[in-house]
Amino acid sequence: MSVLLLFMWIETSNEYNGFDWVVYLLTGYWYFWSILLLSLFGILVVYISLLLILGVLLIREGYEPYLYWCHKILVMLAILICTFFLSVLCIYWNDRWLTLGLSLKVFAPHVHLTMITVMVLLSWPVAFYLIHLEQEARFRRDQSKRHKIKRIKTCARLTKLRAAQVVIGLPFFLILLFLFVVPWGFYSPCVENENKLGPKPGLFGHRGAPMLAPENTMMSFEKAVENEAFGLETDVFLSIDEVPFLMHDHNLRRTTDIREVRPNESYSPSSFFYWNFLSTLNAGKWFVDSWKRPFYNMKPLSKADKEKAKNQRIPKLSDYLEIARKTNKYVIFDLNGPPPKHPLRNTYVRRVVDVILDSKIEQRMVYWLPGFDRGYVRWKAPNFQHVGRLDPIYELKKENISIINVDYKRLFHNGLSDYKAANIIINLYIVNEPWIFSLAWCSRINSVTTDNIVLLREINYPYYSMTPKYYVFLWVLLDCISAVFIFAIFYFHWWRESLREQVFERTSSYTDTGSRRSKRRKSEKIQDYTVTMPPPSQVGESPEPPAAPPEV
Repeated sequence: MSVLLLFMWIETSNEYNGFDWVVYLLTGYWYFWSILLLSLFGILVVYISLLLILGVLLIREGYEPYLYWCHKILVMLAILICTFFLSVLCIYWNDRWLTLGLSLKVFAPHVHLTMITVMVLLSWPVAFYLIHLEQEARFRRDQSKRHKIKRIKTCARLTKLRAAQVVIGLPFFLILLFLFVVPWGFYSPCVENENKLGPKPGLFGHRGAPMLAPENTMMSFEKAVENEAFGLETDVFLSIDEVPFLMHDHNLRRTTDIREVRPNESYSPSSFFYWNFLSTLNAGKWFVDSWKRPFYNMKPLSKADKEKAKNQRIPKLSDYLEIARKTNKYVIFDLNGPPPKHPLRNTYVRRVVDVILDSKIEQRMVYWLPGFDRGYVRWKAPNFQHVGRLDPIYELKKENISIINVDYKRLFHNGLSDYKAANIIINLYIVNEPWIFSLAWCSRINSVTTDNIVLLREINYPYYSMTPKYYVFLWVLLDCISAVFIFAIFYFHWWRESLREQVFERTSSYTDTGSRRSKRRKSEKIQDYTVTMPPPSQVGESPEPPAAPPEV
């Protein structure tokens, strides 16, 4: 259970920031909870593995394994921790398992080649025990022929030995056979010819470049532009006086200094503040705090960037559109509807459309994502590029939508090929890890939304990809080499056990011959002793009197 948790958590590192954010919403404190769990799962795996290895060594040396009370408590605690987290993941965050399954699409060829190598290494102990059990079975069978009385006990023992051979050997050879032929049955997008590889996906800067600057600030969007972003992504709220501004959370607590200015209002919805107040808040000081930085793997900021980040303010939507217009970047944003009793509760879409049109940005550069009041948007701004969600294809065509913005986990498990066949443009969110970006590239995805724009920008070729010919060559070559090695390992153990048996038989025969000779010698000595000694006197006969001495 601990190994499963650790493997799953490593494979889902792309979701660490989202997990930390969700825990922050529940606890009110920002911390790298994801890294804390990663360390916890790693410690559990190491501890349980050490106990397991120690137990195997004790059994091998003939000792009875015994757990002290402290280890019993820790093992029970480990079981409870694993059960708790597996239950939470299955009930409340089951899309993590989708990421785990998705990783096999990329790593399956490499895992396959690695597992064959592992099976070669495992063949050494497997061959040792199988040959050892076979020699013991032969010895028991020979013993049963010599001692007919013990045949019943020997047959029972032989049955146990054969069962042990089946339990050890059958799974090993079935897994080995499966690994030898499994490439015929799976498909990986990363095993593809170079001439069929699509263009590199475009990069939408998620809230700008949040690893380089405070999210949803002008500095963040400038950094995204510097790193050649294809487009800029953000989140929009509307103030109580009808000014659209950029903010991700529903309150100002995490990314501004609202707790210092108005601590009693830090949990209030940001849409109930006036723009005159919102524009005075500092939106960057939190970013340079080592205890509040959003990503654990951020590069250190330069002194100039630190000073600039400390002075960032909340931007208006018009500021964001202005930088996109000047740099000719596409824009896409989530539009958050105002809460009840807000003056723009039912007309917020129209207000945002007016602001976009007033900015003079080309309408084709706007990826319109909100689904509310879409008819009005089509009438008011006919050249906006409307973006849908992961809806059925017939619904997308009915609404004349040719672009979708979807969670990468859901798309790869829900008919990616059908959307590609329908010529629908696909943007995935949020892609931070190179292996997921490589999978998107090999799958001919058009663009991705990312926090890690610096790293993904530097990728010039998909990671973990190989041509089909190269993979088949490695597959056949490794199968042949592993088969030869496994055969040689089994033959070596068979030869060694046979040699031991011959030495044992010679020693036994020599011992038997020596014992027979010693017995013969003992019997000869007994016979000689019997001949030289006078016969014992008969019972009832009186001995003859000694002769009288001669008279002198």
